[in-house]
Amino acid sequence: MKFTNKFNRRQFIGRTAILAATTLASRGFAATKRTAVDQVELGKTGIKLSRLGMGCGTNSGNVQFNLGQEGFNRLIRYAYDQGITYFDCAQSYKTFPWMGEAIKGLPREKLFLLSKIPGNPEKPMEVIDRHLKNYQTDYLDCILVHCAVKGTWTDDLKRLMDALSEAKARKKIRAHGVSCHSLPALTLAASSDWVDVNLVRVNPQAKHIDGPDEAWNKSGSDLEPVLKQIKIMRSKGHGIIGMKICGNGDFVKAEDREKSIRFAMAQPEIDAITIGFKSKEEIDEAIERMNRALAG
Repeated sequence: MKFTNKFNRRQFIGRTAILAATTLASRGFAATKRTAVDQVELGKTGIKLSRLGMGCGTNSGNVQFNLGQEGFNRLIRYAYDQGITYFDCAQSYKTFPWMGEAIKGLPREKLFLLSKIPGNPEKPMEVIDRHLKNYQTDYLDCILVHCAVKGTWTDDLKRLMDALSEAKARKKIRAHGVSCHSLPALTLAASSDWVDVNLVRVNPQAKHIDGPDEAWNKSGSDLEPVLKQIKIMRSKGHGIIGMKICGNGDFVKAEDREKSIRFAMAQPEIDAITIGFKSKEEIDEAIERMNRALAG
């Protein structure tokens, strides 16, 4: 090819490179590097949170409670310093009364605070207000119905659901949803237009996942029905957070944790995951494993 003064070889190479880069980008090859502490969108809620969250309720919070208040506070701060902004707790966890003190001084606008309410309280708005007081904040990012097991939970817990809807309208919370502990409950959650956010038990070893029995302590052994519901949730724009990534603490072997984290990171429907930590080393390990999995 002959190059003229108006279109020299350098210009040709430059324009060719731009064209190639544009083509690769259009095919998805120019994706930025993903990490465990990226700020990711939670379904269609418009809310962002870190891809990795710190769970504060391992074995009902006993694991974190055993650190003591000061030790727990330090672990929360360490997690935040590593880029974790999502903190997951619940009214029934032993660490619940500690949350306000643990996050004190952290920039509220950068945090994603998720809490959960069990049962169907007689005065749910008062319970919601107690959650705000406990966290020492004027709003929570998300409150979930905790541990739904019945395939009729949207009828059974309507009083709580209505209060959460009102709280969202009054900007006391930004989103609401459900944490399920059975496949019937999960199936209903996937089809619900009320649900903004689902907290779903998921790991490839099928440990402590949702099963057909309507009981919180009767786990399933087949992950495929759970994955099917996750796909339905995504089709409806629900936010999806994975839990039990480390099998409720059962995955003491490093290869099990690696397998589970890789699996979770490979599911395009899952926005974020929460893992219960008891040490800085566990936080560092999870971040490293997630980063490696996300790198491909």
